[in-house]
Parts: sequence; C-alpha cells; structure tokens
Amino acid sequence: MARIVVTEFVSLDGVMEDPGGSESFKHGGWSFEISSGDDGTQFKVDETMGSDAMLLGRVTYEGFAEAWPERDGEFADRFNTMPKYVVSSTLRDPQWTNTTVLDGDLPSAVAALNDRHEGDVVVHGSARLVQGLLDADLVDEMRLMVYPVVLGSGKRLFGETSDKKPLQLTDSKVVGDGVAILVYGR
Repeated sequence: MARIVVTEFVSLDGVMEDPGGSESFKHGGWSFEISSGDDGTQFKVDETMGSDAMLLGRVTYEGFAEAWPERDGEFADRFNTMPKYVVSSTLRDPQWTNTTVLDGDLPSAVAALNDRHEGDVVVHGSARLVQGLLDADLVDEMRLMVYPVVLGSGKRLFGETSDKKPLQLTDSKVVGDGVAILVYGR
C-alpha cells in the first residue's frame, strides 16, 4: 500500500508559491536565494529516487511538464519516467510521459493510487490539492523545507480545515544557510 507524502519548499510565513521562479509571483525564485547546501540537495535526490509516483495538481503539473522533459541527468530521468497522476477537471490530453488524469472524488482516486503502488506517492507544490488531501486525512507524511525568509504575501501551504490535524515530528535537521528540513507523520 502506498503512502501519500507531501513535500514542499515553504517560507517561515507559510508561503509556498513559486519557489523556483517560473511563475509571475513577485517573489518568484525565493528558494534559490538561500542555499540548502549539499545536504539539502541530497535530501531531494533521495526523496525522488525513493518515490514510486507523483501526485500533482494541474498548475504544478503544467509547470513541471514544461520544464522537466528538457532536462537530463539522473534526477530529471526519474522525474520524467515515473508515473504521474494529475488531479484536474480541465486537463484532458496530458503530454508528459506516464501521466494519468484523475477526475472526480479525491478520496476514491487516492484509494486507487494506494492500491496501485507500494511506495511513496509524492505531492510537490499543488496548494489546493494538498489542502484537500489534508482536510480529507489522506496525507501520511509531510516533508517541509522551511527557508529562513518571510515573504509577506503569496499562496500559503495551509488553508482552513474541517478539524484540527495532529501531526508528529519524526525528523528534523538544518541544512545549508539555515534551511530547516522538518518531517511530520500522522
């Protein structure tokens, strides 16, 4: 049975919008301004190599699908070849290799993914999807790379939920120039 793992770059004030700078957010690229060092890079490589599949919202999917097929190397090869699932009611003909569109009831779609995979199904970005997964108690683990910056505006990782969602810190470390890697489980 798969585990749903949310992995995010986030500012101290909870902003997760456009850490790579490919969108039109006024603070776009903020994660590149602070080094996560070799340990931070290795954390992301290990996470990607250990993942069975990706689960993405449409906006994140479209950004990834535009960027990753043009890249090469072990990390890019893994991103490009692993199964990808996109939660969308508008995307009809995905072009990125190994992509399946999930439409309809989120809990049912996630249950089907849990049956289809044995390892981690990782969610990158995808704020609305993450908020829906959290609200429906479908997240098994959260991996946050918290950057020491307050952005003051932008799309936030956490929104309102129907009830509190207790988590337990299972791992933490500081890498690079003060980037905190925090791992939470149910």
